[in-house]
Amino acid sequence: MQRVPLVLGNWKMNGSVQANESLLQGLLGSLGPEADTAIKHDSLQAGVAVPAPYLFQVATRLRMSGLLWGGQDCSNEVAGAFTGEVSADMLKEFDCQFSLVGHSERRQRAAETNELVGLKLGQLLNKGLTPVVCVGESLSEREKGSAQDFVVGQVRAATKGLNDQQLAALVIAYEPIWAIGTGKSASSADAQAMHATIREELSQQSKSAAQAIRIIYGGSVKAATAADLFAQPDIDGALVGGASLDASEFSSIIQSACPAAQSPH
Repeated sequence: MQRVPLVLGNWKMNGSVQANESLLQGLLGSLGPEADTAIKHDSLQAGVAVPAPYLFQVATRLRMSGLLWGGQDCSNEVAGAFTGEVSADMLKEFDCQFSLVGHSERRQRAAETNELVGLKLGQLLNKGLTPVVCVGESLSEREKGSAQDFVVGQVRAATKGLNDQQLAALVIAYEPIWAIGTGKSASSADAQAMHATIREELSQQSKSAAQAIRIIYGGSVKAATAADLFAQPDIDGALVGGASLDASEFSSIIQSACPAAQSPH
């Protein structure tokens, strides 16, 4: 099955109105004709997950570009006395197409459980937004040989109770925690092995959904390593952290996904 490659930048807690304008202008100016054409013809998707205060600015700037924009988190509640949280309805009002949920930094800093992540992605699905569900193991989990079991557990808990259509609508972002912001990246072979494991786990729930769902890699992704990652059969794109704050680097990563759009996945 042909899966449309997806490259998303995660700005994390970075940005200012002036810096954002410069970054977006640079990104739009450096995508190149191949990526621009692929994005406009829906054979490639790319976008950015931005801090909530900048959603209006980014939505205004990217509206006619073909690029996507979305949130970095979503509440598991619809509305109410939940100070500091952002609901799926709020994201939708800014024409977000997706939101990250379960990023390791949220799991660590806010003690988010797999079950809470499942509730959050449910809120997004209910509003027609794409949940980008982040999973990944720590260095200690990998060193003791339990990385695959740990990640499969995260996937299983987050997707529990979803029907085939809901499952196929997700994006899974595999981000080994030890590779986030460290400059270390999993080898393309190691990343492929985990992506294949995730897809196999999903196939236990639905073979058709497992073939349709996009599984993207995150963790110190750079332009120099992107092409090797995207050449793997079960890696459908990337969730890019620090490199997404550099217009030239991020556009190069997006461009690396273009050839993958032309070959069967």
